[in-house]
Amino acid sequence: MTDETPWLSEAEQTAWIAFAKVLIQLPGTLDAEMTAAVELTFFEYSLLAVLSERPDRSEQLSVIAAATHSSLSRLSHVIARLEKRGFLTRTRLPGPGRRTAAHLTDAGYAKIVDSAPRHVELVRALVVDRMSSADFRQLGRLAEQLAGPEELS
Repeated sequence: MTDETPWLSEAEQTAWIAFAKVLIQLPGTLDAEMTAAVELTFFEYSLLAVLSERPDRSEQLSVIAAATHSSLSRLSHVIARLEKRGFLTRTRLPGPGRRTAAHLTDAGYAKIVDSAPRHVELVRALVVDRMSSADFRQLGRLAEQLAGPEELS
């Protein structure tokens, strides 16, 4: 039996471990800080932000799921919580199938407007300000390259 696994070089492994550390730590830190400061998880904030950027503050759940890289099941649970808090409403869409849209309420819009400064402060403190402008632009290019035109699977 031969070992054909293309093992990582020492430099590749070092880079991968550093990147994996960011992948593991950053979401938890964003969640904890956002929850403490504005009583929204990072995912909840992202969902409200997606809706706030739509012209009518409304979008079909399947589109939101794709925009937030979430399953419809997870999204449905989060939307139910946000609906109880008065930040959005759900409506059934006409036509075939079970299609539902979420609509950002005025209270939800006010919440995202109020929460955005803290979100930006966290993004700056945890990522942007820890590197040069050139490095941050490079990070953006690398992230786009990794994400690619198709979803990661």
